[in-house]
Amino acid sequence: MKAGCVIRDQEKPHLVAPAVVDCMFTGKTCCDLLTFFTLTLLFLNTVACNGGKSAETVNGTEKSETGKRDSVEKKTVHTIDIDTADFNKRIIALSNSDTSGRWPVKAPYPLPGALLPYHRIVAFYGNLYSARMGILGELPRKEMLAKLESEIAKWKAIDATVQTIPALHYIAVTAQGAPGKNNMHRLRMPFNQIDTIISWAKPINALVFLDIQVGHSSVKAEVTELEQYLSKPNVHLGIDPEFSMKNGERPGSKIGYFNAADINDAIDILVKIVRKNKLPPKILVVHRFTQAMVKNYKEIKTVPEVQIVMNMDGFGSKSLKKDSYVSYIYREPVQFTGFKLFYKNDAKLYTPEELMKFTPIPIYIQYQ
Repeated sequence: MKAGCVIRDQEKPHLVAPAVVDCMFTGKTCCDLLTFFTLTLLFLNTVACNGGKSAETVNGTEKSETGKRDSVEKKTVHTIDIDTADFNKRIIALSNSDTSGRWPVKAPYPLPGALLPYHRIVAFYGNLYSARMGILGELPRKEMLAKLESEIAKWKAIDATVQTIPALHYIAVTAQGAPGKNNMHRLRMPFNQIDTIISWAKPINALVFLDIQVGHSSVKAEVTELEQYLSKPNVHLGIDPEFSMKNGERPGSKIGYFNAADINDAIDILVKIVRKNKLPPKILVVHRFTQAMVKNYKEIKTVPEVQIVMNMDGFGSKSLKKDSYVSYIYREPVQFTGFKLFYKNDAKLYTPEELMKFTPIPIYIQYQ
């Protein structure tokens, strides 16, 4: 069955900065259980950016990429300087008694100072130029941070085995419907916006994630531009395949994808940053809500310097979201898992108690 299309009216532009307007949501919904997704776009001067999307279900048949999980480059031998017994115990606990052999994932031990699996990260997502891209830009700073603290309290109450910590997940590069001067269909947010987010994070000891939507650009090009920020100990990275248009399509006209090489490009840059600055491991969040968004997942390399979170980033009913989590996160294991909750687009939010029953248990929780 072909997906129907619903287009919501665009709101009046916010005169926050030149060439910045609020978002227009463009969604695709499907009536059967084979495909269900919704694209949400922020238009900046008739340009599109991510504001959410629905999860995609499958008919129960496992879909998986073939290929070996060989490293793209030679691995550097490092001294293991962590309590491996404790690490193993925690990883096994996250696998939630999985008997399939998929979880826990076999990967190198992390460098000392790794955040995962010792902490659960609870993040607010958004962009300061729009109230419709996520909770981070929707509420005034004090109100937003208070709400974040309330969500953290819920997670602390349900799981005392890890330390729950806050994060601000900021969309630093937004995909664009218009090509722009460089014909890249992407807009880099001004650095003073990133500085603002970092200043907001400091008083509450929050992590900062910088998220990129590449449009017609590349992961390598966009991550490289953010190296000065990623060199800070508390700043980490998110990459969104949805708006990676490899064949010249307009962002938002279809769902894009990353292959393993794209994701490995991000990993390589983070590895260099960690080694150069003698930092603890960086976290890389990869958004996903359909089968085709991430190709050749077995070829995504795992290294001591980077901890990878595959984040189930789709909205809809609880059953739809769980089906997607099982199909694309559980069945295609990479390392750690995350789960996004949409305050306005989910039919009903999963509670911490409910998510703690998932296999594997998500260690990164994102609210939009």
